[in-house]
Amino acid sequence: MASITIRNLPDEAKEKLRLNAAKNKRSMEEEARLLLMSGNNSEIFPEKPSAKEVQSLQSKTIVLIITGGIAAYKALDLIRRLQERGANVTVVMTKAATEFVTPLAAGSLSGGHVFTDLFHRQDEHDIGHIRLARSADLIVVAPATADRIAKMANGIADDLAGAILLAANSSILIAPAMNPAMWNHPATQRNVDRLLADGIKMIGPESGEMAERGEAGRGRMSEPLEIVAAVESMLDCGEKPLSGKHIIVTSGPTHEPIDPVRYLANRSSGKQGHAIATALQHLGARVTLVSGPVSIPDPYGVETIHVETAMEMLDAVKRALPADGAIFVAAVADWRSAESATQKIKKQSGQSAPTLTMVENPDILATIGHAANRPKLVIGFAAETNNLIENAKKKLDKKGADFILANDVSVDKDGNSIMGGDYNRISCVSRNAVEAWPKMNKEEVAKKLGEKLATFFRE
Repeated sequence: MASITIRNLPDEAKEKLRLNAAKNKRSMEEEARLLLMSGNNSEIFPEKPSAKEVQSLQSKTIVLIITGGIAAYKALDLIRRLQERGANVTVVMTKAATEFVTPLAAGSLSGGHVFTDLFHRQDEHDIGHIRLARSADLIVVAPATADRIAKMANGIADDLAGAILLAANSSILIAPAMNPAMWNHPATQRNVDRLLADGIKMIGPESGEMAERGEAGRGRMSEPLEIVAAVESMLDCGEKPLSGKHIIVTSGPTHEPIDPVRYLANRSSGKQGHAIATALQHLGARVTLVSGPVSIPDPYGVETIHVETAMEMLDAVKRALPADGAIFVAAVADWRSAESATQKIKKQSGQSAPTLTMVENPDILATIGHAANRPKLVIGFAAETNNLIENAKKKLDKKGADFILANDVSVDKDGNSIMGGDYNRISCVSRNAVEAWPKMNKEEVAKKLGEKLATFFRE
């Protein structure tokens, strides 16, 4: 059998393969071969739509300006992700950027000439920087270093990138990337405020570990797929069937404190709720996302309210009313400790475990579903391990919902649950019908739900 290059697999497939291999005490390569030979590999290598089916940026021209930071390596993946969606990508690199990645690598991925020099005789024979500036549907600066942000804020055009940005008549999106100290410096913050006031759009930076050892904080460049989502949002010229509608979406888990270091929670990543918020925003809705504690970034273009507990989530939803629709995706903890200790509860040798007095959390879906100012459309998610449809039907009236999206989160024969994963198998339950949706990734579920909302409000 031909050799298998694990590093070329999608990140999701690699993680699932790693877990399966560890559980079976095999190498990842051996696990992959056995799965392929058995034919039982849909969970590891799920079918994905081809690039031709995901042409959200078809015929759009993106000028990608890569500046000189360590995050420049991510720009190579960004080129590929944009092209997968049909975009024509023209790459411009600053002199500093070529110290991190080569024009040859960027050009090999983009399939075109990489522009680097303002005074290049051939490139500038027809005032090339003006042509590049005016040909773009969108200009993306990724990474955008502190130096480049400062130059943009002050209109400095001492290189090709600066001349293009100053001559642009299209929208500009920047993805900052720098050390946290540089990001937090008052000068950088003044420059960022100036760019935002000038209409420049920004995604990130995110918080996390830096390239420098021992450095952490806000300053990481957003991941390529997050930048792509922002590009799609900015260039989305399609039909906006939810324009003028206000939709509330809840997402993620809630954390109910026991003491300063412990809490009760559900296994929710927030991926589904955040994907739904993004899909509805693309369809023109004004979305208010109320999110519990998650490790994923806020959706681009969506008002996001961060909460921790069920009580805080309910209060945030009430404050966001009135709304045309509300979709309750969050995995809210059903109970909380009646009292939260102010000090860490210490384990005492020879003593039994402490007793927690539990009280029921508010049912956010039912509270809003039966409220006097109830939105016209109320949808709930139900994570079930048994009697999926029966339990969902019972919840329709009890919760005051128009639809319940029932999600089977039972543990499979391998001991895995889809809770927190990237795929769902949904049954959409209403009073008149049950629609069994095929297994889809969470973005596809969000898109299908968005279409359902568009149909509902159109009728």
